[in-house]
Amino acid sequence: MSIRERWENLEKQILRPEAALAVNAVRDREEEPCPVRTAFQRDRDRILHSNSFRRMKHKTQVYIAPEGDHYRTRMTHTLEVAQIGRTVARAIQINEDLTEAIALGHDLGHTPFGHVGESALNDACGHFRHNEQGVRIVEHLEKNGKGLNLTREVRDGILHHTGTEPAQTMEGRLVKYADRIAYLCHDFDDAESCGLLTADDLPKEVQERFGRTHSEMITSMVMDLIAHSRMGTTLCMSEEGDRTLLLLRQFMFDNVYIAPVMIPDRERGYHVVTCLYHYFMKHEEKLPEKFIRCADSLSQAVTDYISGLTDNRAISLYKDIYVPRNWNY
Repeated sequence: MSIRERWENLEKQILRPEAALAVNAVRDREEEPCPVRTAFQRDRDRILHSNSFRRMKHKTQVYIAPEGDHYRTRMTHTLEVAQIGRTVARAIQINEDLTEAIALGHDLGHTPFGHVGESALNDACGHFRHNEQGVRIVEHLEKNGKGLNLTREVRDGILHHTGTEPAQTMEGRLVKYADRIAYLCHDFDDAESCGLLTADDLPKEVQERFGRTHSEMITSMVMDLIAHSRMGTTLCMSEEGDRTLLLLRQFMFDNVYIAPVMIPDRERGYHVVTCLYHYFMKHEEKLPEKFIRCADSLSQAVTDYISGLTDNRAISLYKDIYVPRNWNY
């Protein structure tokens, strides 16, 4: 019996009936199983070693080109989601490896400058969603157009980590919760670091139920989610916990995500992405050939290229194209 087979047997013994089993995982293209890793462990490693994962270290989470090295990026956000997801998955006895793979891949499709870049591409090309682009990356763009051949369970979790349609697996639905817990807590932490907010600004209900610090809030939310998901067949927080979570989310939108102080940089990021899209639509010859080869239309090729740029690369391209070279900048 191989190491992989021992892990597959162990999953059958310790995971709850609602959990996804690696032995049942399905790929679009059949391949020889790994002797050491389960299908979901293999997917996790493929995502971790991908080009699109590495690029996330230079993509905005909330603060565009912030001063200071400790602010979250899209990659550090992803790692925090994976940590929260694994903790909960282990506690409620669902598949930790599948949860981690989905978490590591859930934001691969994000643009430069975070959600403002997503809005700019959506307005420019007519339809763009980062979760859909994430699936496109792992199916068609990675490995020079071959894709990563991830399991359907992982791709479903990436697609449905946002939006109204739930993931097919309990693990995928967990990542949606872990994503929200992570970004609300760490974005508040970053807002405190830059002097935008203090704990006193939090709604009273949030302070009383979840606490006043980044650590307290994550711990409270995770414990609530575990307590109300261990015994039942559904994944959920308590009614009070969900209500307070939504209250915190609205508070963060009002005071951080769409706050007046954030608007100037958001407008600049939107402008950069929009200008780059229209430039490459007029100058197809400037696009890397691999994006033309992997797309069915010029618009799709341009969208694939721009959405994969890091913040710094997008800014550099914009300067090269639009700023006269003899200007000091």
